[in-house]
Amino acid sequence: MPKKTGSPTIRDVARLAGVSVTAVSRVLNESNPPVSKDTLARIQKVIADLHYVPHAAARSLSSNHKHAIGLLLPEIGGNFFRPLLRGIETAVAEYGYDLLIHTTQMPYHAGVARRPLAEHNTDGLLVFSDSLDTKELARLNGIRFPMVLLYQTPPDGLNIPTVTIENQSGAQQLVSHLIEVHNCHRIAYLRGPKGHEDSVWREKGYLKALQEHNILFDPSLVRRGGFNHDEARPAVEQMLLDGVEFDAIFTGDDDAALGALLVLREAGLRVPEDIAVAGFDDQDTARTSIPPLTTVRAPTEQVGKEAVQELVRSINSENTTARIVLPTELILRMSYGCCHPAEPRSADKGGDPQVDTKSQL
Repeated sequence: MPKKTGSPTIRDVARLAGVSVTAVSRVLNESNPPVSKDTLARIQKVIADLHYVPHAAARSLSSNHKHAIGLLLPEIGGNFFRPLLRGIETAVAEYGYDLLIHTTQMPYHAGVARRPLAEHNTDGLLVFSDSLDTKELARLNGIRFPMVLLYQTPPDGLNIPTVTIENQSGAQQLVSHLIEVHNCHRIAYLRGPKGHEDSVWREKGYLKALQEHNILFDPSLVRRGGFNHDEARPAVEQMLLDGVEFDAIFTGDDDAALGALLVLREAGLRVPEDIAVAGFDDQDTARTSIPPLTTVRAPTEQVGKEAVQELVRSINSENTTARIVLPTELILRMSYGCCHPAEPRSADKGGDPQVDTKSQL
């Protein structure tokens, strides 16, 4: 009879340890009731000798856990998502879970609907802003499925933890610096994606800075720039074609600021001598752009780590924080004409007025 080949199975472990498959399953899944110390030692020795790796699907069936955390994103392109994914991946690995990622921008593949992440294939979900509709959020919340929202307030009536950053005070500080230090009074603002909470609160900070310095709001200075340079470029080009006068541009994020820098350079305008430019997030490209970009530093990687921590607490039926708001810092660089940047200044003076940073669910 030919010798058996292939990877060892849970039945092989049970046979060599002289125990039942159920006993091996209890050890692998740390289930109750626990096995005796002697039985545990025998099973662990056989597992080590065979180099046995439990099949994830088998573990899921026996323990009702998938040992996986799901992440829903609109996309994974762009500079913003790199530190967020890094933070999430690091924390997920530390807690011993696998990470499954589903992008919602392309719901179909080869004409077939892609199977979404939910209770059938994950133990919990991290949901980026606008990646899941209200109806599905309500359904999952109704069955008490663990979720944490990223950069998004839960819909009314839904108790879902959220992790975000301070936006309004950071934007307000940045615009106020332009007015007070650089004497700018015609400051353009490029909005982020429509309905995006970060963009909304950054615009509130922009408007509040103008109001506090008695500068009349001019709607011609506000355009939709998205959170990417491809959308920001035509917005700035159109302002120049329209003859709109401005001495500074504040964009919804750093990618949009890079698009603005390119357009201004192509138009023969100097930054910061003719027009100052600033972004938001302090992505890696902000330090290496020409000139280096003034921005608001957001703890994007830490957002990912905090979100995973809250989700694991929810999966384990522990208390979670209803809303975590991480502080931001103003970073001054050459695109503002700041040759000798000051130390980063915290922008969490009280936080956005709608938040409670330590309320409990």
